[in-house]
Amino acid sequence: MNKMNRRNFIGKTAMGAAVVTVIPRHVLGGNGFIAANDKINLGFIGTGKQVGTLLDGIGGCKETVTVAACDVFNSKLNMFVEAAKSNNTKKSIDAKIDSYHYYRELLERKDIDAVVIATPDHWHAQIVVDAAKAGKDIYCEKPMALTVAEGRAMVNATRKYDRVFQTGNMQRSWRDFRHAVELVRNGYIGEITEINVSVGEPIKQCDLPTQPVPEGLDWNEWVGPSLFRGYHEDLAPLDINGPWAWWRGYRDFGGGLVTDWGTHMFDIAQWALGMDDSGPVQFLPPREPGKSHGLTMIYANGVRVNHKLWGGPKDGNGVQFIGTDGKIEVSREFLRTFPNEKLAKAVIKETDKRVYFSDNHYQDWINAIKKRSKPISDVEVGHRTASVCNITNIAYELQRPLLWDPKAEKFTGDDWANMMLSRPIRGKWDFTNY
Repeated sequence: MNKMNRRNFIGKTAMGAAVVTVIPRHVLGGNGFIAANDKINLGFIGTGKQVGTLLDGIGGCKETVTVAACDVFNSKLNMFVEAAKSNNTKKSIDAKIDSYHYYRELLERKDIDAVVIATPDHWHAQIVVDAAKAGKDIYCEKPMALTVAEGRAMVNATRKYDRVFQTGNMQRSWRDFRHAVELVRNGYIGEITEINVSVGEPIKQCDLPTQPVPEGLDWNEWVGPSLFRGYHEDLAPLDINGPWAWWRGYRDFGGGLVTDWGTHMFDIAQWALGMDDSGPVQFLPPREPGKSHGLTMIYANGVRVNHKLWGGPKDGNGVQFIGTDGKIEVSREFLRTFPNEKLAKAVIKETDKRVYFSDNHYQDWINAIKKRSKPISDVEVGHRTASVCNITNIAYELQRPLLWDPKAEKFTGDDWANMMLSRPIRGKWDFTNY
């Protein structure tokens, strides 16, 4: 940002997006499909621990070529470039991979078709809005947005510039979760009355002491649009192969495990209830101060969704559907149905209602780029799921019942809660200018 004039960037990319949106480089072959000898050029923004999975998955698609990467942590950027080179070589592709410190320089590249955003959550909205302006299709890691306002801005920018956007809620591309959703939607356990979602604790204030900034890390740029605070190794660890960075646990950077794992598990509840363009209407937090679980959200149809540790110590993160005729429990490790255990492996009837099919979340995005269609975890889907999690955090912090209008995306009769739908933005960053 320090090396680029924001006004010049917007002017250049707005003109470029107008052309790319009408005739993207990769669809010049006609009919919205990639020509047989064409490729989708990728730029990766954010090269931390999660990016290895994304490089294997998205870089593993035969249509993709990695040509650029960006990060403000030099050692992580250099490691990624070497891994991306190896990935290209495995696909018999000889492509130079350029490194960038400022992501807007990467976005200026007219030969880049799509970007993969794997930064900490507090950067998502700004980068997505800028990428949409620049005419890039977008894969953005979950949770999609740090606040409700940022999520809506990401949806609006994606729609305005006609971009293909996939959110990293990749459980929708897993068989067990899809099967559980179809069992629920088709009434195999009767009418759903309650859903229990087992994920960890909500957001908290960051109380970490300040440590010296490691060599090769631009800490000011890492903090970016968030309110400034000093460096700590828990926020941005040196070792990419060590524990997960815990920026995700603190206000201004993440949303705790309520958003980190919640955007996976609450997403399945939203999907099963057919609420991909809506959400709950009430949020009831526990009465006891400091409780990390016990919140209940209520949908307009009366279904109650509880933030509750419902399983045993080995069950981990999961979703439990309770119906009038049975129960379904699903996680990444199991799919269990009660009292009819055979439902877990039952074949859905041809006459039953089906949901969007995807068995490869990354290839689904690539296919959507080629077809100019919506992928399984489209930007609106990601926004609505992230909103559920972000509002859950607001309810835990305010410790009072909240009435939510999912159409207006506002709280009813609570001005203070409405202020918390956004956050202060530092410096000259502005995700609302799309």
